[in-house]
Amino acid sequence: MKSKKILSLVSLMLVMVIALTACGGKEQPTQGEQLEQSEGPSEKTPSEGPAPAQILKYATESEPIGLDPHTITAAASIRIFRQIYDTLVDVDGDMNFIPELAESWDQPDDLTYIFKLKEGVKFHNGREMVAEDVKYSFERVLDPEVAAIGKSYYNMIDNMEIVDTYTIKFTLKEPFAPFLTNLTSLYGAIVPKEVVEENGNLMQVACGTGPFMLKEWIPDNKVILEKNPDYYEEGLPKLDGIEYYVMTDESTRIAAIRTGNVHLIKLPAQSISLLEGNKDVAIKPYQSNEYSFLGFNLDLDKFKDVRVRQAISLAVNRQEIIDLVYNGEATVTGFVTPAMGRWTIDYANEDLYQQNIEKAKKLMAEAGYPDGFETKIAVGLYDDIRATGEILQKQLEQIGIKASIENLESGQYVDAWSNRTHEMMAGRNGAGTDPNRAVAFFFSTKGSANVWGYSNPEVDALCDEGKVTVNEAEREEIYKKAQKIVLNDSPNIFMASPMEYFFQRTNIEGFEPSTFNAEKFDNIVIK
Repeated sequence: MKSKKILSLVSLMLVMVIALTACGGKEQPTQGEQLEQSEGPSEKTPSEGPAPAQILKYATESEPIGLDPHTITAAASIRIFRQIYDTLVDVDGDMNFIPELAESWDQPDDLTYIFKLKEGVKFHNGREMVAEDVKYSFERVLDPEVAAIGKSYYNMIDNMEIVDTYTIKFTLKEPFAPFLTNLTSLYGAIVPKEVVEENGNLMQVACGTGPFMLKEWIPDNKVILEKNPDYYEEGLPKLDGIEYYVMTDESTRIAAIRTGNVHLIKLPAQSISLLEGNKDVAIKPYQSNEYSFLGFNLDLDKFKDVRVRQAISLAVNRQEIIDLVYNGEATVTGFVTPAMGRWTIDYANEDLYQQNIEKAKKLMAEAGYPDGFETKIAVGLYDDIRATGEILQKQLEQIGIKASIENLESGQYVDAWSNRTHEMMAGRNGAGTDPNRAVAFFFSTKGSANVWGYSNPEVDALCDEGKVTVNEAEREEIYKKAQKIVLNDSPNIFMASPMEYFFQRTNIEGFEPSTFNAEKFDNIVIK
């Protein structure tokens, strides 16, 4: 599983009128290519000639906003560059650490990690990946000028030493329990220095070591990846490529999977009935590790008062959101989700999770807003979040809050998120695989994804304690205490952790999405 100040990309994307190429070496395609103009999935017999190329066609709901794994958090981008880049370490389905670019590692003491790299791994430009690339990648993430979203993931690194061509030693400033976990994140993807320097950044180009390479990107239409012929995992990927088609309208995606123009789409639970019983479409469910939230801009006076934020939490009927948005196929959650098991607290039974309109009105009056106020809820392109925003709009009317909905494109949404130009913002976040991400990354004062202006010294102290505590039982208590404090402060209102659903054509084999590795396409075969 891989999972995030970002420069505005909206103006950039609006002026992009040509396809974008990987590693600077591909011919640029013409504009205006459409899925309808290309062949849909076919099933030729041997008598009809050579078997068609193994190209997975995936219809997605939104456009990527950039391809830099160190600075971009948008899911529409991550789903693409997760196929392109690799990290030193990964996790298996049981959350055990496994090698990726690192062949092995050793930890001689609490501060030292020595990684032996796999030899012969090549970047997509043909150059071998070596220890110097690992050092450069983390130096880039830690460079304040880059504004990498994962900087706080790795700011405990004190020194990196190149031992030899394929060996690198990390020395930490202090013991840091989730260090290996953080190395599994794409925020620590290994990138080639020369490609960054040639292009200035990795927004419009991509050059990793992963199973697929960027071939072309036609804005507002599609992104095409092709098989990496030099991939270091023998026999993988089995596909020849992946084509991502942007179809913002759900009905268009459903029509495409029904007709066989695409192999794969993702839909919310309430859309299951639209494809259930179709003999050509299989449903692939899995429990997500994501949660929906309503975040507040704490620079605004009306949201600085914790009583207002608590009142909003008390006005929200989370079960209604689960029933209407997710067809009942979700779990009440906090920012440490049920999928994380023992690390989470029992949010569903917390007082602030029990809808209580009278208590909420009393808190609003105490805060100086007996008649409520006007505000805005920013939402992105996800169907479930837009639906959640509409339900929240109605629920908040009960305590006098009149909220209008701002429907933002992906680039606009990220700008509002990163620059804190929103008032309220509905969205989804991933909790990660370690509580340090779920708590410190989003809610410590210096957390890279704390875009709300939230700060609580007690939470900061607990995060500092938790990251150096090796004893798992003690860490559990530390992060549970931090969760209680954040819950009470309510910088975000947390709602639902949904089941997720892929819908695939039945001629697709080898795709088994899971909580911590939902889009692993290496083993897919098209029959």
